[in-house]
Amino acid sequence: MAIQQNESKARPTVLALDLEGTLISNAASQIPRPGFFLFLEWCRHAFPRIVMFTTVDEPRFRKIAALLVEEGLAPQWFSQLEYVSWTGGVKDLAFIAHAHIEDVLLVDDHVGYVHPDQMQQWVEVECFSYPYSDQDAGLEHVRDRLTARLRGRT
Repeated sequence: MAIQQNESKARPTVLALDLEGTLISNAASQIPRPGFFLFLEWCRHAFPRIVMFTTVDEPRFRKIAALLVEEGLAPQWFSQLEYVSWTGGVKDLAFIAHAHIEDVLLVDDHVGYVHPDQMQQWVEVECFSYPYSDQDAGLEHVRDRLTARLRGRT
């Protein structure tokens, strides 16, 4: 029983998502990655809290998210997603209010944005870049990695 308690205590509760190259092509073309809608819905059921942790400023993210929702490419709740404001050269998970670093997983395509002391919280996704293939399975692979992390396997 003690093992189960420790496993549940270690279960991540916050999912921090990058936008460009991870969920969509980039802020200019805004092409959603294959499986985008289903991935977001899976995340919503797998994590109590989801935040947007991107280099795209909040007003621009809100416009992109609203358009994706309006076009039926993203769930309605996506446009209201909590946004993490941050500064500096790396995505320090300490910028996420009311969360302990060890409770957060960061999904990002660019290792350069991952805080060096927080690499264990990073879930890598291959960059979604030109020529944007409709056969891309990046989000499917990330879902599998996240599932493994949630089950206590890395």
